[in-house]
Amino acid sequence: MQQISLNGKTILVTGAAGFIGANLVRRLFRDAPESVVVGVDNMNDYYDVSLKEYRLREIEGLAKNRQWVFVRGSIADRALIDSLFAEHQPDIVVNLAAQAGVRYSITNPDAYIESNLIGFYNILEACRHSYDGGKKGVEHLVYASSSSVYGGNKKVPFSVDDRVDNPVSLYAATKKSNELLAHAYSKLYSIPSTGLRFFTVYGPAGRPDMFYFSATKRLAAGQKIQIFNYGNCKRDFTYVDDIVEGVVRVMQGAPDKKTGEDGLPIPPYAVYNIGGGQPENLLDYIAVLQEELVRAGVLPADYDFEGHRELVGMQPGDVPVTYADSAALERDFGFRPRIGIREGLRAFAEWYKAYYG
Repeated sequence: MQQISLNGKTILVTGAAGFIGANLVRRLFRDAPESVVVGVDNMNDYYDVSLKEYRLREIEGLAKNRQWVFVRGSIADRALIDSLFAEHQPDIVVNLAAQAGVRYSITNPDAYIESNLIGFYNILEACRHSYDGGKKGVEHLVYASSSSVYGGNKKVPFSVDDRVDNPVSLYAATKKSNELLAHAYSKLYSIPSTGLRFFTVYGPAGRPDMFYFSATKRLAAGQKIQIFNYGNCKRDFTYVDDIVEGVVRVMQGAPDKKTGEDGLPIPPYAVYNIGGGQPENLLDYIAVLQEELVRAGVLPADYDFEGHRELVGMQPGDVPVTYADSAALERDFGFRPRIGIREGLRAFAEWYKAYYG
């Protein structure tokens, strides 16, 4: 593994106003104060843009005395990406820009092809040409994959050694495609790349389409929440700080460049899970969420939870269980997620109360 220092480097973060991206940028300000951080985000309206603007304001508040550049634009815009690489010549690229969401991919497939396939292809091409003319080029490409790639796999926990050839949503198919494209580019052009399969990320200022967030909004408005598969779901919920810790550690360890017997590069390519490794029953998770919403004053102590929930069947594209085997991450980087749902949901509930009042 090639050790990389983050300080003094130029780091490109796509999806910088997104949930994980914004938290990563803030962490880089802290850990790599001499680095140049270039953020790009198209600020689309898949969910409330004011939340993305809020995250950007939080970043701007911390950006004093930091080298921070933000560009509003899409990674699907080839000319924009090429110009960003030409101007800033990033040493490390973290591609977090993507159209997220399983269910949205069923009704809005175009958004996934544009961002997750065309956009990622543009990033790969820019990385490839970063070495032109003998330049040092990109030292490490880190990109977001997803636990969705495991599809309907019955074997748990999910290991990066498992076959992932049976996606049950277009979103999952695009994320698996990212891994395949990255492998091909690593092989052909010796681009060190690492894919990270995230497991159900949650936390303050998260994505409003995620269950914990949307359920909170509905409960606070006196509406019913629907609990899918009649509550018979297990999720490996991962708090955003654990995700960011994993990303930062992986950024500093690029797969080695080696030459195979055919004279061509052995792909400097790796994939890791980042998940808690402790799948929680959905009903237990909801119970903790309710307790923390009451504690934070989002909901009254006498709130009638039973009267505001409805057990319904499974939704298309969903899977009953996600469960990460993070042994490879722990082996190579000495880390596995540690923040439990009580601590994580408490932080979310307190943020929600402060943000929405």
